[in-house]
Amino acid sequence: MSEENVLFARETEPDAAAAEGAPEILTDKYLIFVSDNLFYGIDAEQVVELITEHSITRLPRVPHYVRGIINLRGQIIPIIDIRLRLGKPEAGENCIMVVNVDNNCVGILVDGVEKMVDIPRDTILPMPTQNPQKLISGMCSLAEGGTMLILDCSLLLHG
Repeated sequence: MSEENVLFARETEPDAAAAEGAPEILTDKYLIFVSDNLFYGIDAEQVVELITEHSITRLPRVPHYVRGIINLRGQIIPIIDIRLRLGKPEAGENCIMVVNVDNNCVGILVDGVEKMVDIPRDTILPMPTQNPQKLISGMCSLAEGGTMLILDCSLLLHG
């Protein structure tokens, strides 16, 4: 057996043993963002783009939480201020997360974006029934401390 074959054989043996003995942990990727000093998570598969500098055109006769629209490479995208949508006061510094909700792109104005994390599915807990925040579908503890609230983007638009 050549050295190359031995090297590959040694690398694959522990993986095969680990796959047989340990159950697979199912995880989902979430992008963590901050709004009003709270950590929120959004399914990473829904995130299209992050924008830090963009001019928002205001619109008349829209709900108070719709800050306006942006033109992103020829596509008109409505911008929702997550703080206003959750009943909090407006903030100065922010960035836009462009997300895909039911095949529609929407911008969510947030205070800041933290990082991408893998969250085991079995650690996500449902929100308490008496919770007044209807846009939150679940919550979980983060490894470095703190709690992440999971934002339900469908409810953000339709709720």
